[in-house]
Amino acid sequence: MKALITGGSGYFGSLLLRKLMHNGYQCSIFDINDAQDRPVGVEFYQGDIRDKSSILRASQGVDVIHHNVAQVPLAKDHQLFESVNIQGTKNVLEAAVINSVKKVIYTSSSAVFGVPKVNPVTEQAVPTPMEAYGEAKYEAEKLCHAYATRGVDISIIRPRTIMGHGRLGIFQILFEWIYQGSNVPVFDQGANIYQFVHADDLAELCRLAGEQQGSTTYHCDAKEFASMRAVLTHLCAVAKTGSRVKSVPMAPAIFAMKLTSLLGLSPLGAYHSLMYGRSMYFDISKAEKELNWSPKYSNNQMFEESYQWYLTHREEVLRSKGSSQHRSALKQGVLQFVQWFL
Repeated sequence: MKALITGGSGYFGSLLLRKLMHNGYQCSIFDINDAQDRPVGVEFYQGDIRDKSSILRASQGVDVIHHNVAQVPLAKDHQLFESVNIQGTKNVLEAAVINSVKKVIYTSSSAVFGVPKVNPVTEQAVPTPMEAYGEAKYEAEKLCHAYATRGVDISIIRPRTIMGHGRLGIFQILFEWIYQGSNVPVFDQGANIYQFVHADDLAELCRLAGEQQGSTTYHCDAKEFASMRAVLTHLCAVAKTGSRVKSVPMAPAIFAMKLTSLLGLSPLGAYHSLMYGRSMYFDISKAEKELNWSPKYSNNQMFEESYQWYLTHREEVLRSKGSSQHRSALKQGVLQFVQWFL
């Protein structure tokens, strides 16, 4: 099997690459930047997903495309959400048609549901995105459904928030606060139930879905999870730095998050202020039944592993600038003053 991974130099794409290679795939990468740790024998196609000719060339002779390129909520750029997440996905699907690709796996997002009215969220629930990133991911999903009617075999994978060794981005700020012994906030009492998914579990589901015929959608997340307060309290106890979980009023905190983000004073995006204090968890029974897939990591396990990885690589992380926002340290901006009030 020949697999092309768009975004294969990024955090999740690089993990998926190794998962596929371990299972005997011949892999190639399509990305703007080459990865320093790209394995020998993996062909690299440099290009922008918005350039149809580039992805068309890279996907020739490919059996399956794993499409992961996306502008994430941290980008806070509506035009990029449109051009990369929507038009870029359309370019991938057009290339799949022209090159007769047997299977396309589209990595979507739980953001397509905004704040769900009912939990757990099943694959049959109607998406109701509530901010620009989620809207763009949903528009890309609708493109996938449209191309499926044209005969393209497409599976949509919706992961919850991804964790795992090397996962940074917004989590780097959390880990740094705990490292320093600072307190970490939850909204109100932090009783909202929040799921995460380990990148290795997501990569395995993507692999299995890529080997399954028929267009469909799967939800992907941890099977063992609890409240936001519970997972952060557990991590603070493991870290033993003196950090504690502190409650803050939800309404004024959300207002402040939105305002500082709009003014460019905070790295947080609209999705973070929308969901941090809300409950969302998926029903994963469909993937378990149809693909014989089962997540290996609980919320607590993946947070422990991610934090330990950060401790080991902290100095390197703070010095470097990764090619992916999920691999990079973030400037805290106004968030550095939040600790004064906790």
